[in-house]
Amino acid sequence: MSDEEHHFESKADAGASKTYPQQAGTIRKNGYIVIKNRPCKVVEVSTSKTGKHGHAKCHFVGIDIFNGKKLEDIVPSSHNCDVPHVTRTDYQLIDISEDGFVSLLTENGNTKDDLRLPTDDSLLTQIKDGFGEGKDLVVTVMSSMGEEQICALKDIGPK
Repeated sequence: MSDEEHHFESKADAGASKTYPQQAGTIRKNGYIVIKNRPCKVVEVSTSKTGKHGHAKCHFVGIDIFNGKKLEDIVPSSHNCDVPHVTRTDYQLIDISEDGFVSLLTENGNTKDDLRLPTDDSLLTQIKDGFGEGKDLVVTVMSSMGEEQICALKDIGPK
């Protein structure tokens, strides 16, 4: 036995996987899929029958859920694809800083200060205008594969 203490760097997610496997043939439109290591929402799926000994193939067209880019992938329908864990969480907006970061109130009363304002122009102006008018705003934050972004906004009335 050694007298040295072992220090391990703690990870908040307890080593949970960012994705889970799902058979390509079972992934449907409006589902999620990982294409080129990006979490995407499936907008189009087409299945092609192949030759005598080949596999049927699924052609996926997906939109990246964070930057809106269109990505495509073709996978044999019997193979597994990675499907990202996508979660949506509502937070109350407390403050908007000068450098484009937002301060949010979590359910347990803590603040979350590591999120930037969204890049989507209409959502950005809605948030800034609503905050400027002193409205109580609740933002929906979508998180997947270690990334987070504000994706929606709700007005819960005046303060």
